[in-house]
Amino acid sequence: MVKRKTVAVIGGGVSGLAAARAFDAHGHRVIGYERSHDFGGVWEPSRSYPDVQTQSPKDLYRYTDLAMPDTYPEWPKGPQVHAYLHAYADKHKLARLFQLNTNVVHMDRRADGKPGWTLTLEAAGKTWTRDFDFVAICTGQFSDKNVLTHPGQDDFVGAGGKVMHSSDYTVPSLANGKDVVVLGGSKSATDIVVNAAQNGAKSVTLVYREPVWRIPYFVGGINFKRLLYMRAQEQQFNAWGRKGVSKALATLFQPLIWANFRGLETLLKVQLKLKKWDMVPDIPIEKDVSCSVPIVTPGLFEGFESGAIRPVRGTFERYEPGHVVLSTGEKIPCDLAVLAVGWKLGVPYLAKAYQEKLIDPDGLYRVYRLAVNPDLPDMGFVGFNSSFCTVLSAEMIANWLVRYADGQLAHQPTDAEMRTNIDDMLTWKRNDRPAAQIYGGLCSAPFHFKHFDELLADMGARKHKRSNPLAEQFSYPNADAYGEYLASAPHYQAG
Repeated sequence: MVKRKTVAVIGGGVSGLAAARAFDAHGHRVIGYERSHDFGGVWEPSRSYPDVQTQSPKDLYRYTDLAMPDTYPEWPKGPQVHAYLHAYADKHKLARLFQLNTNVVHMDRRADGKPGWTLTLEAAGKTWTRDFDFVAICTGQFSDKNVLTHPGQDDFVGAGGKVMHSSDYTVPSLANGKDVVVLGGSKSATDIVVNAAQNGAKSVTLVYREPVWRIPYFVGGINFKRLLYMRAQEQQFNAWGRKGVSKALATLFQPLIWANFRGLETLLKVQLKLKKWDMVPDIPIEKDVSCSVPIVTPGLFEGFESGAIRPVRGTFERYEPGHVVLSTGEKIPCDLAVLAVGWKLGVPYLAKAYQEKLIDPDGLYRVYRLAVNPDLPDMGFVGFNSSFCTVLSAEMIANWLVRYADGQLAHQPTDAEMRTNIDDMLTWKRNDRPAAQIYGGLCSAPFHFKHFDELLADMGARKHKRSNPLAEQFSYPNADAYGEYLASAPHYQAG
């Protein structure tokens, strides 16, 4: 009999809900902590910018046991995703497990010498501590804003200008009548420039440092999920652990793989007119694909064509009253500067001694299966396995993590196995696939199938592929099928 644990789940977004569901379903006592007033994480309306929508189609952005409503569009808007997450929480009665408006201030090993961790918690002006047998950190990679400042900012603001992080651009009227300058090249940056241009901005400028490959929702008229989410496409990238036949086949088909990617690049250049906008990336697309590859915001290139949005290569050098001065020396009129510069990755509440064991000096995380570290027992991460299938990835790793915590994996890794695997994976990321270093190396894209295969094998699932080999090889991940795969793993109940 597996002993029932008291488990802390930190975070109430996509990953926190998946973790709470997995640990609760296996009989553990779960207490979740969410620092905001509601579930949803980045999808909570007060943290979302106008017109935000998923990068992934709705049948890829879902839990295995709850499809998004048929009434939702292919790429749901933020409020629809927020409602979906609430529907999932309601289905599994997860609200009873969470304490909202509660912040985790500090996390350290228990002082009494017992296994587990002590959390220092804060809510309503009060601070207290609580011991846990296991902690699931589910704050993901979009929790703390990356805030930049530039010379002259105080004078710029004093003259009436505004500077804000992209997550604070929540009301379209902010752009009305303003000269808006957005710094960044991510999807949040392009979403905001399109929104500003469509909501009465006087002028809109997108300032980006380097061009990146962008994927439109439809590539040559074909939904990109039917082109880029296939196991067959994934196998063309330089995955980890290739040996023997797999390595030989990759070498044999390399000329065809090269031609395939050059064809895709040509199609994107023509469809998006990348040369016209000086937006052809220097790096080959097969080396660049990772979690940071943005989907093209509808209306972006149309805005370039009409002149409503002006793309400029460079970065902010300084502010002057009424202007932003770029690294190129160009001075751009600006009333509103929106910094779409991402988020700070980290676990700031974890005791410093353990952060040093978790994160290497170059910022890469030392994690086995993107979930656990042998030097940090009795804890794990859900949602750090970032991907294009965020919700499914979180649910998969949550189900893996509860079994790992209970010693119930079909193959429970030894300390030595984990350390060897971590070192091998970091070597691969540093030397063979630099794109895999994005987000601290916590990105499973574009290797969704391979990552899921490993997790299912660890869990002892009797099935991990569809019975139709053509569908398995040439179709995107199917959430319903992965629900069946999870169900085929051995089940148990803590008590």
